[in-house]
Amino acid sequence: MTTTTLAVLVPLLPFLGAVAGLLLGRTIPGLVRPLAVLPTLAALVLAALVAYRQGGGQSVDSATELTPTGSVPVELALHIDGFAALVAVLVGVVASCVQIYSTGYLRDDPRYPSYAALVSLFTSAMLLVVYSGDLMVLLVGWEIMGICSYFLVGHYWETPEARAASLKAFLVTKLGDVPFLIGLFALATDAGSFRITTILAKVADGGLDHPTLIALLLLAGVAGKSAQFPLHTWLPDAMAGPTPVSALIHAATMVAAGVYFVARLLPVFAASSAALVVLAVMAAVTMAGSALAALAQDDIKRVLAYSTIGQLGYLTGALAVGDRGAAVFHLLTHGAFKALLFLGAGVIIHAAGTNSLAAMSRMKGLRDRVPDAFWTMTVALLALAAIPPFSGFFSKEAVLGAAEHAATGHSETAPNAAGWIVLVAGLLTALLTAAYATRLWLLAFNGKGPEAPHHGRQPITMTAVLWVLAVPSLALGLTVGVLPDWFDGHSLTPTLTTSVLGTGLALVGGLVTYGAWRHTTALAARHPMGAVAADTGGDGGLVEAEAIATHAPAYGDVAGAHDPADPGRLLLGPLHRHAAVGFHLDALYAALFVRPVQAAARLVRFLDREVVDTYVRGAGAAPRWLGAAVRRAQTGNVQTYLSALLAGTVVLAVAAVLVATAGA
Repeated sequence: MTTTTLAVLVPLLPFLGAVAGLLLGRTIPGLVRPLAVLPTLAALVLAALVAYRQGGGQSVDSATELTPTGSVPVELALHIDGFAALVAVLVGVVASCVQIYSTGYLRDDPRYPSYAALVSLFTSAMLLVVYSGDLMVLLVGWEIMGICSYFLVGHYWETPEARAASLKAFLVTKLGDVPFLIGLFALATDAGSFRITTILAKVADGGLDHPTLIALLLLAGVAGKSAQFPLHTWLPDAMAGPTPVSALIHAATMVAAGVYFVARLLPVFAASSAALVVLAVMAAVTMAGSALAALAQDDIKRVLAYSTIGQLGYLTGALAVGDRGAAVFHLLTHGAFKALLFLGAGVIIHAAGTNSLAAMSRMKGLRDRVPDAFWTMTVALLALAAIPPFSGFFSKEAVLGAAEHAATGHSETAPNAAGWIVLVAGLLTALLTAAYATRLWLLAFNGKGPEAPHHGRQPITMTAVLWVLAVPSLALGLTVGVLPDWFDGHSLTPTLTTSVLGTGLALVGGLVTYGAWRHTTALAARHPMGAVAADTGGDGGLVEAEAIATHAPAYGDVAGAHDPADPGRLLLGPLHRHAAVGFHLDALYAALFVRPVQAAARLVRFLDREVVDTYVRGAGAAPRWLGAAVRRAQTGNVQTYLSALLAGTVVLAVAAVLVATAGA
């Protein structure tokens, strides 16, 4: 079987599994789990075989024209280079782990058949994006992921939070997709083709007429899909969906699609220095802002959500300095340890038996009660904090090294400004990442909250998956010497300067957070209520904390943010209140966009009802009144008709005489 045939089967198998699951899931329940797991596992095996055959060498290209479309053809095309092959393997690994994990996590869920089918369709769409060699075909997978995310985030549609989160995710990403679609058409018009290889060849020849405009339009869609500032606000709210969905979206599919797209078409963006600087600024704001927000969250899944936003900021930062090898390397390692973190959080939630106990301030004794989650999440958090020799250290240092390379003027494509922006923001984020990772570990596994109910040992399908993902989280960074052959040939080996700075800042962040936790814990033990006031600036801080606890939904589910043993409140000080609600971006968007649109809608409704409908009703009433008058004249009495005829004749005669007299 040829490599092209194998590559076609990779996205096709999960798609067929999704169709079969939707058709047969209700009628033959015994087939639901095999149809969910086996096609995805088969796709993983085939993706690994495609990667083995591709071997990081010459790209695999194949195309057939779907139908004549005029001057710009649309082709069913494959373009599989080294990083496409590896990203497909990552998608297959994470999707397979999620499907296996879900058989235990959602074993009693009545809507599991539709859930499993949607996850398979989601996986198929992402694999289509990864392997596609034509932008219009890529767009099909891009949009299928959007609608799947809507249904999966809203899986628990009985709750208002899930309904609102699914709608928000759909609308915010669509907001970015509109300019994205315009950018795709503009790019194809300039290049004369939707084919990726043709576009890249055209860029290499300097053939794009409007590179800056096209790049900025495309970045809008990337910001929405990959949850980058300012279109990142949907991702924390998406935690209302099932935890395995969060792992799939955050680790290997939807949010990775935007970054992958930029990596795929990086020469298009590199053709405009202005676009790279904009991308660098977007990455810097995303990295630092999301890390600060993660340090203030109490819900464990929201911490991980903001963490995902920040780590994606590292990816876009690497792309802003022109190094897609570093970006994709961090995409691979992040996919492994972030999937592990979410699935570990799912084990914690499942052990408690309720989604409401995701608040870290209410956790106690989890270290001994869920040992599998404790040990594997410890590995994942060390990788997230970029502590050597865990995988996150090597990939994050590759990003920082690329930024230093650009900042010192050694990059052929990226401006120095982009390098400095990414380097400074990346080092600051390394400090903050280690801080919130340490805080999560301390509060989740060493917390002093009330004793929560325990629902026994978790299914083996859930715990085994954690250990599977722990292996790449620990060891994937050791492939740093091999991966350059699969990418652009750029070295990914950590440099001394950024390694020392990054690791040193990470250690400082972790140790300072641990010290703050020891301080607040001791203070809370002596003065349970006074500790909050002392650490937040007196009575005002206490009032603020109680207000956040009272109005938890409005503050982004930070009901435990008033926990006196929370080191995040001590470290952030007055900034904590703003960071806990994502720096009020949702409120800002509501004031700038939502309320004006609602007011305009009310005005249109008023005009429609009171003005337009008035004319419509009047147009119908006038003939009705005329008809009623004519109807009254139709009595059926002949004498009446003759009398009316005579009267009319007399009137006409008198009128004629008057006219004649006036004329004389």
